[in-house]
This record gives sequence, C-alpha cells and structure tokens, in this order.
Amino acid sequence: MLSFKDLKRLLKRDTSQMPSVRMALAGDTATQFLAMAIKGTGVERGFNIDLFEAEYNQIDRLFLDRSSELYEFDAEVIVLFQSTHKFGERYSLLPASGKEMAAEERIAFLRNICEDPYFAGKKIICFNYPEIDDTVFGSYANKVSSSFTYQVRKLNFDLMELSRSHPNLFICDIASLQNKFGRDFMFSPNVYVSTEMVLSVDSLPYVASRVMDIVGAIKGQFKKCLILDLDNTVWGGIIGDDGMEGIQIGHGLGIGKAFSEFQMWVKKLKQRGIIICVASKNNLETAKEPFEKHPDMILKLDDIAVFQANWETKVDNIRTIRKILNIGFDSMVFLDDNPFERNIVRENIPGITVPELPEDPGDYLEYLYSLNLFETASYDKADKDRTKQYQVEAQRVSLAKTFTNEADFLKSLKMVSAVSGFTKFNTPRVAQLSQRSNQFNLRTIRYTEADIAEMAKDRKTIDLSFTLEDKFGDNGLIGVVIMKELDVESLFIDTWFMSCRVLKRGMENFTLNAIVQKAKEAGYKRIVGEYLPTAKNKMVEQHFPSLGFRKIEGAPTAQYELLVDQYQPKECYIDFKTL
Repeated sequence: MLSFKDLKRLLKRDTSQMPSVRMALAGDTATQFLAMAIKGTGVERGFNIDLFEAEYNQIDRLFLDRSSELYEFDAEVIVLFQSTHKFGERYSLLPASGKEMAAEERIAFLRNICEDPYFAGKKIICFNYPEIDDTVFGSYANKVSSSFTYQVRKLNFDLMELSRSHPNLFICDIASLQNKFGRDFMFSPNVYVSTEMVLSVDSLPYVASRVMDIVGAIKGQFKKCLILDLDNTVWGGIIGDDGMEGIQIGHGLGIGKAFSEFQMWVKKLKQRGIIICVASKNNLETAKEPFEKHPDMILKLDDIAVFQANWETKVDNIRTIRKILNIGFDSMVFLDDNPFERNIVRENIPGITVPELPEDPGDYLEYLYSLNLFETASYDKADKDRTKQYQVEAQRVSLAKTFTNEADFLKSLKMVSAVSGFTKFNTPRVAQLSQRSNQFNLRTIRYTEADIAEMAKDRKTIDLSFTLEDKFGDNGLIGVVIMKELDVESLFIDTWFMSCRVLKRGMENFTLNAIVQKAKEAGYKRIVGEYLPTAKNKMVEQHFPSLGFRKIEGAPTAQYELLVDQYQPKECYIDFKTL
C-alpha cells in the first residue's frame, strides 16, 4: 500500500490521457486529505479523478438545495462520508425519547436521496460507520435499543438493507478497515480536535483504496479469475515428492489447518462466481489426485474451471488459460508461494495481479483479506454457474482441434439463440453485463437496473437480449443491443456488447441479422453505429466495417451506417430458439 506522501506525489503526474471520472466528495468532517488520497489512488489505478470537494459539514444543504454546487457539478459518482462522530453529536442532542430513532433518521435521509429521480443515474458511495464504544452501558448496550452502540450497529445493518433495494447505492466498508487495523490506527484524537479530521493520515491510503475499488468495479475494472499454484500454496508440501499421504492439509492442529482455511476462502470465491484455475508444474495425474481422493481437500475438480498441470512455464500455462477464458490478463490474480515464479509472471504478463504472499502460510488469508482483490459492483445468482460454463468452454476448445475447418465445427455445436426484449426476469443480468463487459463493447456505456427498466418502456427504443446454447450446455444471456431512434428513418446503436466467451462462433453475424430484421419490422431504413475507444475494447475497433457498415465521413467520432433495404443476411450456424 502506498503511503499518503506517495499518493500526493502521484498528483503531479500527467493524467490527461487517462479516462476521466467525475466525482463529488461530501463529508460532515474535514475531507481535504481524503480528497488528495482518492485522487492519488485514482492515478495509481489509471483514472483521472475530476473531483468536486464540498464545503465542510454541508451534506444536508447540498442534497436538499437543488441550486447547490453538488447539482451544478453533476458528478457521475458521489462519495458520501457521514462520520460516526457527527452521528454521535446528533444522537447526544436528542431527547431520551428520540434516541431510539437516531439510526432511522439518517437512513430516511439516505433513502430520500436514493429514491430521488435525479440520483437514479448516479452512483452513490456511502461510508458506513466504524463503532465508537462510549461505554455508557458497557456490554449491556447490546440489550438497550436507545444506546449509542445499538444505534450505530442498527445504522450499519439498515444501510446494508437500503443498498440491497437500491442498485445505485454502494457501501464503502471502512468499519471493516477499523476491525482489521484497530481504532487507534484509524483515528487520532489530537488530530481530530485541532482539524476536525476523523481519519488518521496513515489510514487515508486504505480508505481511498476502498473507494477506488468500488469506482474501478463500477467502471468495469475488477478481477474475474483466480489462478492457483498447488504445492505449498493450496496444500503444504510437494505432491510429487511427498505423495498424497504426505501433503499437509486438514482441520487438526498444525500448518495443514492454514491450507484448509485458505481452500475454504477459494471455495467461497468460486461460489460467488470467481473463475478458479490451476497452473502447476506437475504431472497432470499427480496434481489431480488430491482433488479426487484426499479426504481433507475442500476444493474438488468440479471447482476448477481450467486445470493446467504440466512442465511448461507458469507464463505459458497462464496464457493458455487466458485463451480458453477469453478475458484480459488484468482480470486475473495469480497466487504462488515461490518468489521466483511470481517475478517471472509479473515480468512477462503485463496487467496480471500477483500478490506477494507471506512466507508463512498461516498469514496467507489475513494478507489476502487486506488486499480486497475481488470487489464487485454487481452480483447475480447466474454467477454461480460460471465455473461450469468455462469447464464446458474447455471442452469446446478441445473439440475444435479435431475439425479441419471452422464451418464443420460450428455446425457440430448445434447452436440456438433466444432473442427477446428486456423483461423483469433478465433485467438484472442485462445490467450486470453492462457493468462487466469491457472488450466486446462498442461504446462502453454503463446502465443500472433502473436504467434498463426505463428503456424497456420507451417506445422509441428497441432493446434486444441474446442467449446462446449448444450441445455442451447453456451459456445464458450473452449479448445485448440497445437501439434508439435518431429520426423517423434512422436507428442509432446506443449499446452493443457481448460476452467474450462466445466469440468466433458466428454470434456477431446472428446478432446483426436480428438487428436488421427488427429495424425493418419497425419501418426504419438506416442503422447508425458508433465505436468509442477505451483501453480495453480495441478488439472491436473494426467491428462495424467488418460487418459491412460504411464509414460516415466528417462525423466527430468513428460512426458507420448500414442501409436496411440493401442488407443481405450474413451466414451463421445459429438457429433462433422459440420462446
């Protein structure tokens, strides 16, 4: 973790070529140093943070007054820092009869913000409340609903509940940072009384990192895949030398317990939707044996999406994994106990995250917890099936190698796609893909569930979702197209993104055929597409020209048009699935 001084130095860098994020920071205590830390961390993560810092302790006025600077600045991300100290002041001034409603009063304020149509398209990051034990009741405070301890804990619980019902509200969990580092690290009384700054200078980089973790996830910058070495990483010992009976793993006393608990953490990540892979220098059969036969193994072969165990380099195996998964290296985390292997991977695979694991396996988890590697801006039950989908994708890759030409391979898959508009059933998944899709995303516009639901009602918007299944299984919803009316004869492709898992199967042609058919049915004569470049979507730079769109000369961006009446359906080996 960089120090606060290091973050201040980063502010001197040229950020003009970095993607800009328009942010507002409103706090009820002094936030000048926090603002610097957030901007510096933004630079570290590759973002130019255009930050409006509100005046001290003006939160209520800023949000309630429509003419305030907050509305004038019109930020896309709003960071809201209401401190436990100021909540304590409000609480102390309440009459005894009102103390039981202290938490509800703050939640009502936040609820009004979240339900205000103006903020529907904004992302609100709200800090939760680290506890201050005022010892008025001691431990008995947990039984007294009007106690300060009870109200702070209720406030944090109610804040979680509020965020569940409002997709645009995100909680920055600084209470967990205090649990990790302690209150004496997070808060300095001497600094507070002279500056009104409730966060210590040493804690600022950690708090800013949590803020930017959320911003990065909102912007599609998050980790999708965890790649594991095996020997002395997943278990203690070397399977090839010690044999299955000799490796250290299990719930009894000793270092084996640390590896078992590490596996439990990995299992939870897999259940959440993180892709788990193996890259190990081992004989394949030897490496798989513990997963299949060891009674104390938490992880099983079914938990591993891609299993690479051979005598190739870790670099080569990680590249193979990437080819199968079709995701960026910057979406991957690689864990290996060997410093030499870690350095080789860092030097040869730009963008991949390789944590510097402690020497003692007993420290692995606490260290990894502190990194918060797998922040996300969305979660869907369909994420749980991701491992199975990638296991199936590995089977497809193997099958493709047995065919001499691509057409025969695609025909053999027996693919079908269901095409529909946005519904209450697919809206969460559409919004999630909007947040996650980076590489095959022509304009990289992010939409919330509320945005998607509104577009579904708009008569001048054509919304299409695409699923794909084949003889190996169902990939679920893998593509989305949103078209908006430019004029009575023209449609604009506002959004076109697809999961990279289904590339090179003809889905691009199938999607365009469906787009043109819908446009023709609605009476439109012309379709306009646009490519807006980002750091990650260069793969679709020539997407529209490759599909037969003609470039519009003189347009301010890369725009292309297709005449509906002149279109000839493109060849593909995907059939429409009847719903």
